[in-house]
Amino acid sequence: MRILLIEDNDLLAQGLTLSLEKLDIQVDHVTTVKQAEVAVHNEALSAIVLDLGLPDGNGRTLLQQWRRRGIDIPTIVLTANTDFDTKLACLDIGADDYLAKPFDVRELVARVKAIVRRRHGMFENKLEVGALSMDLNTHEVSFRGEAIQLSRREYQLLLELAQSSGRVLTRGQLEQLTYGWDEVGSNSIEVHIHHLRKKTCTELIKTIRGIGYTLAEVE
Repeated sequence: MRILLIEDNDLLAQGLTLSLEKLDIQVDHVTTVKQAEVAVHNEALSAIVLDLGLPDGNGRTLLQQWRRRGIDIPTIVLTANTDFDTKLACLDIGADDYLAKPFDVRELVARVKAIVRRRHGMFENKLEVGALSMDLNTHEVSFRGEAIQLSRREYQLLLELAQSSGRVLTRGQLEQLTYGWDEVGSNSIEVHIHHLRKKTCTELIKTIRGIGYTLAEVE
């Protein structure tokens, strides 16, 4: 999972980034509306964490503009303002959730995962695409009713494909989602996909020549 963190408090942002990356959540951090307008177009993003008070504009206005332009990435609003009317206003313009400062990073992680699950139609922390089943709590994976053992990278790669079922992800997007800033071998994605196909079936992950990969709903 990759999130865009829009927060101008560097100390808070550094702490959140370290905590999230320990949980294998990749973070793109920006501090201004201008930077956010560029970063939001990263197709690998799963969610946005948005602070309302930014140095060059208002986060609420930014979110409203995004929704009007059809940018519908799941978004959690962060703010020190606990006023009920502010909360309702954020939800009315398209925020998926709202979290008042100060907060426990564990609650933020839980809320981020919840809005992503809702957006992908996942409930009870389970993701099913055809004959593929993934338990997001235990990381257990089964295909056609048979449990399969995956490495951490294989699991992350398969999860990203499953959460984007119906979409084509490029090799670059998969590298970014699976490895973040870690060094990536020249053919690492292809090797992981080869192993995943051997552990499931060759038809599960389709190669779209010249573009990337997509997950098929194999029964």
